[in-house]
Amino acid sequence: MSKHEPASTVVFITGASSGIGKSTAEYLAKQGYIVYGTSRHPESCPEPDTYTMIKMDVRDAISVKEAVTHIVKKEGRIDVLVNNAGYGIGGAIEDTSPEQVEAQFDTNFFGIYRVLHQILPVMKKQAEGLIINMSSIGGIIGLPYQGIYSASKFAVEGLSEALYKELSTTAIKVVMIEPGDFKTEFTANRQNIKKNDTADDFQRSLDVIEHDEQGGQPPIKIAYLIEKIINKSKPKLRYAVGAFDQKLSILLKKILPNRLFDLIIMKYYKVK
Repeated sequence: MSKHEPASTVVFITGASSGIGKSTAEYLAKQGYIVYGTSRHPESCPEPDTYTMIKMDVRDAISVKEAVTHIVKKEGRIDVLVNNAGYGIGGAIEDTSPEQVEAQFDTNFFGIYRVLHQILPVMKKQAEGLIINMSSIGGIIGLPYQGIYSASKFAVEGLSEALYKELSTTAIKVVMIEPGDFKTEFTANRQNIKKNDTADDFQRSLDVIEHDEQGGQPPIKIAYLIEKIINKSKPKLRYAVGAFDQKLSILLKKILPNRLFDLIIMKYYKVK
C-alpha cells in the first residue's frame, strides 16, 4: 500500500452515507483510491461519481458477508477497512431501556466485529492489510449522559487493542481513531432519551454536548488523517483527533488523580 499507488489500493468504508464516512470516501476517491462505501439505504443517497456505494447493514451478518464477497469478487482484495458505522444515544443510564442498549451495541460494537469477522480472512489470505476502527474520546472517558455510547466505544477499544496484539506478527495493521467533537449529522441522529426525573440534568449536559459538536471541526480533517495512516509503514494503535482541550483531556486522565479528573469532567458537563 504505497502512497504512490492509490489507484491499486481498495478502501472499504462502512457508514459512508454521511459525516466522517462520507467525507472520507469522497476525499480518498478524489486522491485516486478505489473506494467502496456502505449504507443501509444507498438508494436514498445521490449516486457518487467517484466511488461506489453498496447496500450493507452492519447489524446483519449475511448482509456484511455479501458486501465483502462482492468487493473481493470485483477487485480481488480489500487493502483498507475503515470500520466507521455507528450512532449515539444520549440520556441517563437508568432511563435507557435494555432494548436501546442492545441496539446501540449491535451497531457500534457487534457491527464492527461482524465486519472484522469477514475482513480478517481476506486480509490474511492476501498477507497484508490495514484495519481502522472508529472509536471516540468517549471510548477513553466515560461521558455523563452518554454512558451507553461510551460503553460501546470502550468495548471497541478493548477489541481493537487485543486484535492489534494478535496480529502483531503479521503484516495486517490495526489502528483506532478517537475523534472528539466534529460537526456532522451525528448530533441530529443521536437518540435522546428524556424522562421527568432526569430531564433537567440531562438537558444541561446536552446543551454543552451539542454546542461542542456544532462548533466542532469539519470531518475532512479525519479524512486527511486516514490518508496519512494508509501511507505509514508503522502506524500507531491510537490517533486522537479533535480540539486541543479534548486531546488534552486524554493526557489529563492518565496523570491526574481519578477523583480530580472526574470532578473536572462533571463540572464541564454541568453535572450537579
